[in-house]
Amino acid sequence: MVMIDNSSSNSNSNSSNNNSNSKNSRGRVVIKLSGSIFDLYKVDTITPYAKMLREIWMGKSLQPIVIAGGGKEARLYIDAARVLGADESSLDEIGIEVSRLNARLLSYAIGVDIVYPSIPTNLEEVSMAASTGMVVVAGGLHPGQSTNATSALIAERVNAKLFINATDVEGIYTSDPRVHRDARLLKRVSVNELLSMLGRERFNAGTYELMDIVALKIIQRSRIPTRVVKADPQVIKDVIDGHDLGTEIVSEE
Repeated sequence: MVMIDNSSSNSNSNSSNNNSNSKNSRGRVVIKLSGSIFDLYKVDTITPYAKMLREIWMGKSLQPIVIAGGGKEARLYIDAARVLGADESSLDEIGIEVSRLNARLLSYAIGVDIVYPSIPTNLEEVSMAASTGMVVVAGGLHPGQSTNATSALIAERVNAKLFINATDVEGIYTSDPRVHRDARLLKRVSVNELLSMLGRERFNAGTYELMDIVALKIIQRSRIPTRVVKADPQVIKDVIDGHDLGTEIVSEE
């Protein structure tokens, strides 16, 4: 169980993070939101997440740093660009741009009074934004890097007390729960176990979100407390309050 204690910092933080902590006493929680919540035809689905993030910032002395996924719109643009002859690096850039547009939508919904006004485009900009104590909303940063890996890297950079990966299933399963009825939810799993699982064929071919190797290595080296949970505003709040929901990823087992 992880309950955020604002009185202490992660003892494994790197001294290079000091500039993002100097003016801000709030504890940081990094939340990666599945791109599936961003639907241009149902924008009201964004509102409950914005409300939840406002409540976290207003009432818990915490600073949410949120990374938006690209979702369906990103895949549509990427597929169209691929047909038109775009190379893979260009496709990555398209996905990043769409995730930043999703981040912009979320920032509008949260409210300009507590949201950092710009969408960061690199780690230095994330650190600068985090130093203000405002809610920070970002999208992708680097071509060739998943938003899961980007989120883990941001969690490391800002010395986050908790990293929540909010996805479209309840957590990490033994196999894709939408395909295999006998799939079991893993309540606790080590990074090494996940790395082994990623090497199995059924995970390589799976369609549900799972932490990728780069994200796992970052979590492991910085010992970032991490949860994979259902993308639901109440679930995210409950996890921050210490409830044992979803899957806990531990650095060592």
